[in-house]
Amino acid sequence: MSFSQKVLQWYQEHKRELPWRNTKDPYKIWLSEVILQQTRVVQGTPYYHKFVKAFPTVQDLANASEEKVLKLWQGLGYYSRARNLHATAKIVVTEYEGKFPDTYEGLKRLKGVGDYTASAIASISFGIPEPVVDGNVYRVLARYFGVEIPINSSQGIKYFKTLAREVMDRKNIRDYNQAIMEFGAIQCAPKKPYCLLCPLNDGCSALKENRVADLPVKLNKTKVKQRYFNYLVFLDPQMRTQLEQRKGKGIWQNLYQFPLVESEKLIDGEELRTQIQALDLENQIKSISLRNKEPVVHKLSHQHLHTRFWMVELAKDLKEGISWKQTIDFPVPVLIADFIKTFKI
Repeated sequence: MSFSQKVLQWYQEHKRELPWRNTKDPYKIWLSEVILQQTRVVQGTPYYHKFVKAFPTVQDLANASEEKVLKLWQGLGYYSRARNLHATAKIVVTEYEGKFPDTYEGLKRLKGVGDYTASAIASISFGIPEPVVDGNVYRVLARYFGVEIPINSSQGIKYFKTLAREVMDRKNIRDYNQAIMEFGAIQCAPKKPYCLLCPLNDGCSALKENRVADLPVKLNKTKVKQRYFNYLVFLDPQMRTQLEQRKGKGIWQNLYQFPLVESEKLIDGEELRTQIQALDLENQIKSISLRNKEPVVHKLSHQHLHTRFWMVELAKDLKEGISWKQTIDFPVPVLIADFIKTFKI
């Protein structure tokens, strides 16, 4: 029995029942793939259901406001995915008459659709023999064939794509691509893989050489930047607060937040007063108090945000103030959403 046949046989016995496996609709396949980028299935599945319910078709998604899309996405992180999702839906509706391209090359021309997503949609929706290579597939191939080329190097990306094409099942590509990804997620897991009960263990190079924990190889390119965020939670005499929308490129683009003062290190109340003089609020401030002594450390892929929330009581009404109850209606980063849930006036 070949490599692909063993993987397919395992899949028929062990595959999880997931909602996007009951359809070939390219819209729903695309939606699931975007949601599951950088996201575990157990976390992404409720979001998939929410999006399908709110936007049953690509036309519904295209016609929605960005604010509504971001609000539904809240908590998933990597918000550029949500913005690309919305932009691509508009492109599919306006330039492709609401129909997704039915070729790998056509799919790859869509905004935010790279090799992996194009391969997944092409194979699952249209039966095109195009191999998918995600983190799970890298792991299975690297371990089974004993490949030491770093998976995030240009050489590695090309090598694994070629290898994936050589071993795939062309006749049953729809199930095979889902099978090898599922196999990597469950059987050949990153930590504590089930090697003793693995149908591939008789030919696995990593198992024979006791190198399962060493493969795949990945270059360490990420340098983590430390940033210090001080959110100003204003409260005026009417018990109203203020949110502002983040502009420009960067994390959380177009999401809302409390007014932010970024510092080079952790600061105290007096230092914060100096920092916020530019906001022309000095004469209005009655008191400043720190809500959380220990910073909330929010870890992103390239940066760690050391976040503190400062309660700023004002003597005058905010010109653009909103009631505290209204804050839950705005799309905000998850650490702000958590603060809003727990803070009671």
